[in-house]
Amino acid sequence: MAQQWKLVGDVGGTNGRFAVVDATTGKLAWRRTLAVEECPDFGDALGAFLDGVAEQGLWEATPVDGCLAVASGELGQTIAFTNSSWIIDSQAVAQKLQLERIRYLNDFEAIGYAVPDLAQGDWIQIGDGEPQVDRPIVVLGPGTGLGVCAVVPTGSRVSVLPGEGGHVDFAPVDDVEVEILRLLRTRYSRVSAERVLSGMGLQNLYWSLATLRGVAATTAQPDDLSPAQITAAALAGEEIAVETLQVFFRILGGVTGNFALTFGAHGGVYLAGGILPRLVNELLNSEFRERFLAKGRFESYLRDIPTRLITADDPGLEGAARYLEKGVEK
Repeated sequence: MAQQWKLVGDVGGTNGRFAVVDATTGKLAWRRTLAVEECPDFGDALGAFLDGVAEQGLWEATPVDGCLAVASGELGQTIAFTNSSWIIDSQAVAQKLQLERIRYLNDFEAIGYAVPDLAQGDWIQIGDGEPQVDRPIVVLGPGTGLGVCAVVPTGSRVSVLPGEGGHVDFAPVDDVEVEILRLLRTRYSRVSAERVLSGMGLQNLYWSLATLRGVAATTAQPDDLSPAQITAAALAGEEIAVETLQVFFRILGGVTGNFALTFGAHGGVYLAGGILPRLVNELLNSEFRERFLAKGRFESYLRDIPTRLITADDPGLEGAARYLEKGVEK
């Protein structure tokens, strides 16, 4: 007999991740990832996932509930993605799934719902610090964009505060970063943190540093090299690429410290996103933690706050499943 199931998705600028959630246990039972560039629109990706569910022969044709975590700040009837051409028509999706409605979360908001259930093996700690119980948590991370949210304990539940913290102003700290800002202002009317802390950010940093080091002839445009090519070059020891990662992690540490101060995140800071899990050793050996702490009179305030890299698979899908399981209303 076909089983009932719930649909969860984590849809960003690069990939759409979907999963079947067992309607009885609340656990992820089957998942599939589809590249944005390989699907003309969101409807094609959702259809391909539903076809895969049918091929499994285990579940009913349509879900009994659903939640999609999406990389967008505007979750209305029509949802446009910040870093993708996909558009979601929420009414059309509900009709396709034969549901009265489907719930939507910001993608990092979904990760926020997953964080309280992470086990010790689901993260790697960077530096010292121990979390305090029932204190705010910050979640952020670079991927196609830069996502940010805060998790605030409220009794037996948590409240997740989504936002667009990735679009705060980029605030340089040292002379190199000042020069990077100067160069990027020739290309953008405003330079946000996401312009330097994302896949695009790696490209912008590489181009800026190549220009500053006098090798701009080989990098005429920021996107001449892909983020994957830049990280591969860094791992191979190419000088500008190595410096790019070093600057990237320093800036990330500073921005992370800013959000920890803003939210009083004594419950800890958790790093997510698509870039960092591929660069664990480089992150651990970087100046991330030093820059996180470098807040003058408030260094001691930050010292006991742990910073942790999430290593668990698909925390966005897990968070969307927890959101459905706990019956959180928006």
